[in-house]
Amino acid sequence: MNFLKKITLTFLLGFVYLSSFAGEGMWIPMLLKAMQGDMQAMGLKMTPEQIYSVNQGSLKDAIVHFNGGCTGEIISPNGLLLTNHHCGRGQIQRHTTLENNYLQDGFWAKDYGAELPNSGLFVTFLSRMEDVTTAALAGVKDNMDPRVRQSVIDKNLNLIKENAKLAAYEKAEIRPFFKGNQYYMLISVTYNDVRLVGAPPSSIGEFGKDTDNWVWPRHSGDFSLFRVYAGKDNLPAEYSEDNVPFSPKHYLPVSLDGVEQGDFTLVFGYPGRTNEYLPSPAVEQIMNVIDPARIAVRDRTLNVLNAEMRADPEVKIIYTSRQAGIANAWKKWQGEVLGLKRTNAVAKKQKTEQKFLQLVQGNQTHMAKYGSILNDFRRLYTEIYPYAEANAYYSEATRVNIELLRAASVLSRLVNAYENEGETGYEAFKPRVIGYLKGFYKNYRANIDQKVFASVMELFADKVHQSFLPTEFTSMVATMGGDFSKLAEEIYDQSLLTNGEEMMRILELPASDVIKALTNDNAYQMSSALAEAYAKKVSEKYNSINEEITALQRTYMKALMEVFPKKKFYPDANSTLRVSYGKVAGYNPRDAIKYEPVTYVEGIMEKYVPEDYEYDIPAKLLDLIEKKDYGQYGYNGKMPVNFIGSNHTSGGNSGSPVIDAHGNLIGLNFDRVWEGTMSDINYDPSICRNIMVDIRYVLWITDKLGGATHLIEEMSLVRPKRDGKTDEVRYKKKVEPAPKFKTKQRGDVIKKNEKNVKTKN
Repeated sequence: MNFLKKITLTFLLGFVYLSSFAGEGMWIPMLLKAMQGDMQAMGLKMTPEQIYSVNQGSLKDAIVHFNGGCTGEIISPNGLLLTNHHCGRGQIQRHTTLENNYLQDGFWAKDYGAELPNSGLFVTFLSRMEDVTTAALAGVKDNMDPRVRQSVIDKNLNLIKENAKLAAYEKAEIRPFFKGNQYYMLISVTYNDVRLVGAPPSSIGEFGKDTDNWVWPRHSGDFSLFRVYAGKDNLPAEYSEDNVPFSPKHYLPVSLDGVEQGDFTLVFGYPGRTNEYLPSPAVEQIMNVIDPARIAVRDRTLNVLNAEMRADPEVKIIYTSRQAGIANAWKKWQGEVLGLKRTNAVAKKQKTEQKFLQLVQGNQTHMAKYGSILNDFRRLYTEIYPYAEANAYYSEATRVNIELLRAASVLSRLVNAYENEGETGYEAFKPRVIGYLKGFYKNYRANIDQKVFASVMELFADKVHQSFLPTEFTSMVATMGGDFSKLAEEIYDQSLLTNGEEMMRILELPASDVIKALTNDNAYQMSSALAEAYAKKVSEKYNSINEEITALQRTYMKALMEVFPKKKFYPDANSTLRVSYGKVAGYNPRDAIKYEPVTYVEGIMEKYVPEDYEYDIPAKLLDLIEKKDYGQYGYNGKMPVNFIGSNHTSGGNSGSPVIDAHGNLIGLNFDRVWEGTMSDINYDPSICRNIMVDIRYVLWITDKLGGATHLIEEMSLVRPKRDGKTDEVRYKKKVEPAPKFKTKQRGDVIKKNEKNVKTKN
């Protein structure tokens, strides 16, 4: 009962956080004792203290939030970091030129000195978590107005952070859990000197590209290697040639034993957002309205980008990250719709709601508090429907797909600063605008964006109800006779925003002249008209209704946990460190089709198409496969590539380590199967599978294709299955890749780290 005493939600008497299905859920690592029995029944050999500890090195100390969006893990005592290729793509792209095409040819640093710095790239380690629910909700009443409630909470949170005991290099933030019914403070440390160490060619890292994205079977080597650097005291430091490789409290040993059906798998990382407790009308609206709208807009953008990238190698380099980002969500939403329909998600939600209502009606206290919740949800989702649809089209068109409108939106903030705060406000905000525009114009091609504009705005005008459109837009469309190519030409040919050099020259003029030039620009005017119409005709009402829905969702979450006291709940993901557990497992996506859980290089050869942008492979890889030169990484004459499991993952888990029952690295999470992408809303154990790179494939590519054997020697390779050592990790001798930093201080730090890792396991 010690764990239960730590739970501060007064309505959670007798509750523990356990999964409804084996493998379902994204668990707070500091509360793992509640699932220890379930995890051990599935094969776990570690204790919760070995997974999450504040007092000694544990698995959580090897996990990083990579650049705020992905996950990474430390795999050597010298700060070597592994993450996905698609997570590091932006950095690889920025170092790529036609002369040094690291996207096409790959990159492998031969020593520390050849590792490439990355301005703006950072990784964050979680030091500890603290439950601050009681202090956060002090003075909060059930019947409070939502805005008053949030104001009280905000004041409480500020006071908690002010009184937090932090080291100078630590940062504290407080996040809500269970829709704002519980709060945790997360204390973290961020390192800003992170250098590129290695990456396979994109033909390996993105093998299958768009066609195979979100699909099984998969054959992608989706990985890249970085290194975290620190000051000589091992603390965060800005980039300097004097910095040394970071020495972690713990790093992950790497298993060469591989996986097989039924093996325990633990995924540790930073999943972004899930909404597992939405009511049925919300799921129905996502499935039938919001996702289809977003898919339709991105269809148009991708048609343009794909054609342009195939036609021009330079455009392919410039647009690779942008195209991939747009395509990733586009295909995910398609799978989400498919999965929600195939698993009858709405009907399942309705069944739960019927049972909920029966129990509420049978309890006077519950009836008084929760009797109208389901009717209120139906009413609110009916009211928000037209605004939600318009919001989806506006968001996709003006904030994501059309680059010119995004740039104009940033510049509008500069205009607002001038109009509201005069030249003082203008000058304060101007450096941020210049920094943004420098990055924007580096990879901007107005002729391509013009084609996107014409195609997307044609759909936008057709799908968004006229009452939600600005009169300036509809008038201009009418003037052009409904010809959106002509409309795009009119805007792009005359706008100074399409010319980077001209725009930067304009920004050197006096503030009043800059403001005049911007406000007279036709692209800026179009963007402003769309933004104003959206604010007045869509977002005002949309946000108002959404505020009611958010408050009701918080009450519904509380109600579910009270009304179903024996049901097992877990908190939705919110970009905080989580653990999910499952097993290596195949699945049956459709009638008469069964997918095995592991793929091999033979599948690469089956898909291989010379000179195809998705399925070509380097000649050296072809040669290695033909010779079956697998070294110590193959198994029974075969080379594994990817595998799948039943771990509950989401966006943000890209790059998460897949860890075996003993704490060793066996894979690298990078995707989900298409039919199971709806797991953000409705996890179903029958078809929800996460896709992982087998760590042996990572090692093989690094060693045999990349020639970076020194990186392999830096790791701790283990064979717990073969050696029969299930309770301890056996290490190879460590070999540092370069002698540059072998000072006494550095050696002592590494020796201490070695002792921590060995003792823990």
